[in-house]
Formats: sequence, C-alpha cells, structure tokens
Amino acid sequence: MLTALLAPRKSRTAKPLVEEIGASEVSEGGVEAEDEEFDWEIEQVPYEEVSESALNPQCHYGFGNLRSGVFQRLQDELSDVIDIKDPDFTPAPERRQKRLDAELAKFDPDHYLADFFEDEAVEQILKYNPWWTDIYLKMMASLGKSQEQENHAALVSFSEEEKYQLRKFVNKSYLLDKRALRQVYYSLIDILLAYCYETRVTEGEKNVESAWNIRKLSPTLCWFETWTNVHEILVSFGRRVLCYPLYRHFKLVMKAYRDTIKILQLGKSAVLKCLLDVHKIFQENDPAYILNDLYISDYCVWIQKAKSNKLAALAETLKEVSLTKAQLGLELEELEAAALLVQEEDTASRAGRPVSRQPTPACPPEAGDTEESDSTTSRETEGSDSEQGELSGGESETVRSWQGPFLKERGDLLIDDGVCRNSAVERCGGSPRKPPASPRAPGGSGPLIEELGEQLNSRVQVSGPEDSAAASHSSVQGRGDWQTPSD
Repeated sequence: MLTALLAPRKSRTAKPLVEEIGASEVSEGGVEAEDEEFDWEIEQVPYEEVSESALNPQCHYGFGNLRSGVFQRLQDELSDVIDIKDPDFTPAPERRQKRLDAELAKFDPDHYLADFFEDEAVEQILKYNPWWTDIYLKMMASLGKSQEQENHAALVSFSEEEKYQLRKFVNKSYLLDKRALRQVYYSLIDILLAYCYETRVTEGEKNVESAWNIRKLSPTLCWFETWTNVHEILVSFGRRVLCYPLYRHFKLVMKAYRDTIKILQLGKSAVLKCLLDVHKIFQENDPAYILNDLYISDYCVWIQKAKSNKLAALAETLKEVSLTKAQLGLELEELEAAALLVQEEDTASRAGRPVSRQPTPACPPEAGDTEESDSTTSRETEGSDSEQGELSGGESETVRSWQGPFLKERGDLLIDDGVCRNSAVERCGGSPRKPPASPRAPGGSGPLIEELGEQLNSRVQVSGPEDSAAASHSSVQGRGDWQTPSD
C-alpha cells in the first residue's frame, strides 16, 4: 500500500496550448532551453521509429483537433468521461462507425413509444422559455428600428460570477487552418444543441445529471467526432436524443434545433454565455472537467475573437437545413405506424367486446347456459310426454314404434351427413333433444334397413369401421334417451 502511494501519479489535466507571452520572455526562454544540460539520471531510450498509426492526423481531437496523446497521460478513471475507449489510436472513420453501432444498440423502441404516446411531460417542457427567448424577442423587435446587428450584443448581460470566470481564462492564440476552423464552427453547433436540450428539460435548474446529459448528447464531447456538414450534426444529435436521456421525443430535437439558431443569431455574446454555463457545469463535475481542458475553455477564449458575420452565416446555414424522422435511421415512422395500428385494433376489440361475448353458436357451448337449455328441455319434455302416451299399448308396440322412427331418422341423418350433426348435438346438448320429423311413412322398415346397410358400407370406406360403429352406437344410445321421458 505504501509503495502504491509513493508511486508518481499521472497527470489529471491536459497541457495548455500556445499562450501569448512577451517577446523578450520568449527569447530568454529560448536561450535557457539551448543552455540546458542533459539530466544524466534519466534513463536514455534508443530512438525508435514511430509507427504510421501513431502519426495519423485523424487520431487528433480537442478544440480544432489540436490535441493528441492526452489520454495516455491521464489517469484511468478520467477515460470514463467519453465513450471511445482508445481515442489516441482510433481514427475518425472508426470512431463514427463505433458510435453508430452503439446508438443502434442503445435505442429502446418501448421507451420511445412511451414518450410518443404519453407526452404530457414533454409538452410541459416545450412550453418553457429559457433565458435567450426574451432576448431574442427584443432583438427581433429592434430589427424594425434599423439598428445594426452589432448592437445586439448589448442585449446580453453577464453576471459577476460569469465575469470572474472570464478573468480566469488565459489569453491564447490559435493557429487554425481553414479545415480546422470549419471543424471549430461545426463542433460549436453540436455543443450548443446539447446545451439547449439540457437547459430546456431541466427548465434552467441544473442537477447532477446535467454534465452527463450535455456530454452524452454531444458526439463532439463523447466520441471526439469530426464533421463535414451541418446536416450530419443534426442527424447525430437527433439519434442521441432518442437513445440516451430521460425524455426521448422528436419534438425536443426540433426545439433544441430552433433554440440553437436563436442563440447564433444573437451573436457571440449569447454564445459565450452558453459556453460559460457549460464550463461551470463541467468544472463542478468529476471527471467531466477534463472536457473543459480539451474543448470548452478554448471555446470561451476563441469565441470572443470570432467574427460576428461568421456566426450569422452559420445561423442562416443551419436554418436552411431540414431534419426528418426517416433521416435518423431508426425506423421511427414504421415503429409509430405499427404502434398506431395495434392501438386501433385494441380500441376496436374493446368496443366490440360486448357483441363478441354473445355469439350465435350452432349448439350451446356449455351446459351452464341455462336460458337456452331450459327452453330446449321444456320443448323436448313435451315431445317425450306425447310419445309416452303412444307407447302405452304394450311393450312390443313400444319397441316397434321406437325402431321405426329411429331407423327412418337414422337414414335421413346418414343421407344428409346427419351422423356428424347428430353426434354434435349429443356432445353439445346438456339434455335430450327430439330429432326432426321423418318425411318417410311409418311402415316399410325392411327396404329401409337394406338401404341403411348400403349407406353404412359407403360410410365405412370414408371414416373406417371403428368410427362408424362408434357413431352408430352413440346415435342409438342418444335415440333411446330421446324416447325415454326424463325423471
């Protein structure tokens, strides 16, 4: 334990970039550097040729992509502030592909649909007016009075705390070529979009999740992303809004987009105020403060020297860009259409449920359906009583009167596929039923038996002897129940 405490600790901050210092001091520093002797106590390492991947300019990041190798010197826990695991050796195309894969894996359709259908909280958030709303309205009102755009900076005021923040920044000069300067402006849009979303959803009241929201919604801060046009910035921001924060709604994406346009139109004073707020949020969060060293502090210094016409042109370019759900690549329209279809079917099924509960079946579904069973029993009981009166002539007459109608009814059932219907009636009915009246005469049972046998043989070829015998037995047994009066 003591050995670990005595080990030299790695750096927790990124080294500053070029600072403006007096010329005399620079010359003196140069003389001292030339006269400096070797420290022989330092281990001498032979020269090794640096690999091409280590010299790849695509592995740079930070403000204007001016930094590299920072995370190699930082403590391991500081690497958790970003999603990319090895930024010093991950080129830009690979960063982007990993980011897209991570967003697809994180997207939750259930969460998105929940916010899409139950959007009461989202609608309340959309009604909130952040601090730049009133300033923007004043600026638009002043445009009718032919005031110069530079005078709009007077509309934005800074608090004493913000002025103290500005005094702590070191004056720096940035050597940016045209390509790097374009990246600076693009990344500024990305950071402002994340800040506008965070300010709106928290209604200006910062919380412990504010730093996480801003850096998570900004691919510049989270993946060290580089940009080629404004549209891809909006697409990436929209995807991340629908994948990571608590409120995932496309309306919030468009609202943050319009808020960013307003801030850019207000000029660099409004942009600086936003950046100071982000700097304060990151400074109070460990380990998000490393993002101040990489991006925000440099932005706060650089924006004060930026040209207002550049910001105005950037605002106009952003205003001309359109964003749709289909462009996000998350199949939102198909997901919403499927959810609406399921909702309509569920609503229709609930509305038609009382009708579906009272169908008109061919036979009573259960013996517990008392109304239909009682009416059927009363009709069958009357028929049984009338038949029992005819059977009072003797046992032989009873047998003949029982056999004749049964055989004729059996023939009719077989001719018109009555076996299946008769068996179905026996299975469905809870009480004995009286068969329909036979159109044949009561006499002539001999020819009918022969005809019945021929039809039975034809039935055997279709359903098999066992099934026919079982059906015949069930029909005979059921007929006996029809002719026997209930107890």
